Amino acid sequence: MVAESAVDTPAQPPLLPALIGMTGLQALVALALFAPGVLAPRMGIDPAGLGLFSTTGFAVGMAASLGGGVLAGRLGSFRMASFCAVAVAAAMLCAMTGGSTLALLAAGIAIGLACGPETPASAAILGRLVREADRPMVFSVRQTGNQIGAMAGSLALPLLAAVADPRAGYAAIAALALLCVLPFERLRPAYDPLTRSATTGFGLMAAVRLLRSDPALRRLSLVSAPYAASQLTLNGFFVVFAVSELGLEHVAAGVALAAGQAGGLAGRLGWGVVASRWVAPRLLVGLLGLGMAAASALVALTGAALPFPVLVTLTFLFGLTASGWNGVFLAEVARLAPAGRIGEATGAVMVGGFAGLIVGPVLLVAAAAVSSLAAGYLVVGLLAALAGLSLLGGKR
Repeated sequence: MVAESAVDTPAQPPLLPALIGMTGLQALVALALFAPGVLAPRMGIDPAGLGLFSTTGFAVGMAASLGGGVLAGRLGSFRMASFCAVAVAAAMLCAMTGGSTLALLAAGIAIGLACGPETPASAAILGRLVREADRPMVFSVRQTGNQIGAMAGSLALPLLAAVADPRAGYAAIAALALLCVLPFERLRPAYDPLTRSATTGFGLMAAVRLLRSDPALRRLSLVSAPYAASQLTLNGFFVVFAVSELGLEHVAAGVALAAGQAGGLAGRLGWGVVASRWVAPRLLVGLLGLGMAAASALVALTGAALPFPVLVTLTFLFGLTASGWNGVFLAEVARLAPAGRIGEATGAVMVGGFAGLIVGPVLLVAAAAVSSLAAGYLVVGLLAALAGLSLLGGKR
């Protein structure tokens, strides 16, 4: 199955504004999604509270992802982007009220409504505009938004918390989210008609049936679960892990995490080039699973004993794999999707990824309660290695 190619017609709008807009949306969502983890030491949020926020957000995000492609077909991709931005603002306003269970639960629900639909909505519009040969690179560029947002948060939020109230970081993100609605609405008239015509007659159950009936897409969905959990161990829990178990100061932990985010940024761009020119995307995604497993194990087993520059290098390599796989992965989903159904196929496949994001915090919190967060890193790394091996054989 090959997804649709771009249609060279005079009426088709250019790719670049849509790519910039959807990359910016992901940067915004990532900035908000990882903010509680970065601010946890200053806000007094323990691993259990952080796990509640993450689990709630990703549980809601799973349901929203499954319907994201369908909603993009009914409302348009940039109308969905505006909705996601408003949900980000709501999440940050909830988080500003403190680290209580109720505040984290409300913030998690709101951020789930943002992080769930944004990937299917962006896949739907970019898949309509890009040539098939360019798809791995374009999807990888779009996925750099996650690293841009996470890097900005890792560097700015600890400093802001140190010189002011940590809630100021939440307020700044909420204001930025509301400002982003303006360009999204400006792009909407030119681009939303493309996706509104793409999903006629395709409902939620059809997306579920697509996943059940297509072994290749189903395998990708299963693989995305431990991959997403591995990414979460870096992006969502590393600052808490580094402060509590590696003995780093808060700002130093943020710098180390920023190095991991830089690795993810380099990976999302670099792996897109590799997949476009030299290595089949399916094979590359499998190899990245082995790489993220090795990096996770090294951080868990040796992180506390490493000099800071070496630890920063290791977190860079961790990000290169655990945060660098998404663009090539989504390009492969788009390649396998039925013609005209990229958004729905992406939403269905990403259910597996959200399952990993839900189970990942549970594993880490349980490991911390019984042993340590380092033990949780080892378990998640082992699961990622097994998933990677499953993609190294087979065809299609």
